[in-house]
Amino acid sequence: MNYKMLSRRRALKQLAAGCIAIGMPKVLFSQNDQIMKRAIPSTGEIIGVVGLGTWQTFDVGNSSPEREPLKAVLKALVDGGGNVVDSSPMYGSSEKVVGDLSTELGLKKDLFYATKVWTSGKQSGIDQMNASMLKMKANPMDLMQIHNLQDWKTHIKTLYDWKERGLIRYIGITHYVNSAHDDLERIIKSENIDFVQVNYSINDRNAEKSLLPTAKDNGVAVLTNRPYSGGSLFRKTSGQQLPEWAAEFECKSWGQFFLKYLLANDAVTCVIPGTSKEKHMIDNMGAGYGRLPDENHKKKMIELIS
Repeated sequence: MNYKMLSRRRALKQLAAGCIAIGMPKVLFSQNDQIMKRAIPSTGEIIGVVGLGTWQTFDVGNSSPEREPLKAVLKALVDGGGNVVDSSPMYGSSEKVVGDLSTELGLKKDLFYATKVWTSGKQSGIDQMNASMLKMKANPMDLMQIHNLQDWKTHIKTLYDWKERGLIRYIGITHYVNSAHDDLERIIKSENIDFVQVNYSINDRNAEKSLLPTAKDNGVAVLTNRPYSGGSLFRKTSGQQLPEWAAEFECKSWGQFFLKYLLANDAVTCVIPGTSKEKHMIDNMGAGYGRLPDENHKKKMIELIS
């Protein structure tokens, strides 16, 4: 784990405090617990299995009341052993907010920065990516992704060149709808990419059919967006108690229930739920600790949600 600046004791203390705030048991992690890590197949580099998405949640202004809660979110991510932060020019001020706050907190060496190119045309893409690197204060950028495959045939050439020159470390492609999965799969098979980011949740399992196995077979890391189906999973389970058998895979909340289902698929490298609340970030991190559901558990989980 990368704790050059943060001791394990401090991390556990903050996590325990957060658990109290959201009504979870204080004794959540033992001194021997560590968040699960998975390798990026193309290099073997290890990243935490729970990261942070910034769509809407980090699109805020410059005022302290807007930004202070987001500092706590970033600290909870790192204190819990995570490091992946995903953004995009599409996400308003999110890139700049991530760059400003992570620099202010001294977390730059602890984070794995991911963003996207979301425009058409070669020069427009170059200009946008340069702007993103400045906003996030990430040079090189850890992961540059082609957002929703927009003009991907143009941008992929630039990304190959930038990776060769050391301006970016990894290349990725993304989408958020099932109808794009075939296209993502074809690109995985035909191009030399490192990451694919895709919509995947317990009630939206289309990616399991072919895309995730293809990514695994071709050595491509997987980030999953929309893990809560836009919040609909929480609305579906509102007022309901977790089943007792969820304790068999050390699940303590519905959020962890949904994330652990995704992490039980070994093709998934990292889940990136978005939040602007520290207590939710702490709860999300809990999904990366302890056991994962086995195949029998997964069947019961699907039946329960269905």
